[in-house]
Amino acid sequence: MYSFVAVLIIIACILLTIVVLVQNSKGGGLAANFAAGNQAFGVRQTADFLEKATWTLAISVLVLCLAATAIVAGGGGGESSSTIQRSLENIQSTPGQPEFPVMPQPPQPGPSDATTPEE
Repeated sequence: MYSFVAVLIIIACILLTIVVLVQNSKGGGLAANFAAGNQAFGVRQTADFLEKATWTLAISVLVLCLAATAIVAGGGGGESSSTIQRSLENIQSTPGQPEFPVMPQPPQPGPSDATTPEE
C-alpha cells in the first residue's frame, strides 16, 4: 500500500512540475499562444485551468504525503521496524573495541590502602 501511495506522489510531483513550468509569471506561457484569436478555450480559460491544476496537484501531493505518513505510522512498516530493533539489541561488540559502561559504576567498598601493618 505504501509503494502505491509513493508512486502516486511521484506522479503528482512530476505533473505539478510540468504545469508550473508551462505557466509564465507575467501572464504569458501557454495562455499567450491563444492571444491571437477568440476561441472557446481562449486565453483566460487556459490561465484558469493551469491555476486550478496547480492548486489541485499541490493539495493532492500534500494529502498523499500525509496518507503515506499515516500508513507508515499505523503499522505498514511495523514489522520491519521491530525486526530492526531486535537486530540492534542483539549486536555484540567486535573484539578489540573498547566497551564503555552504559551507567557509571558506583565505587566499590574495599580494604583501605591508607594503613597496612608491615612485618
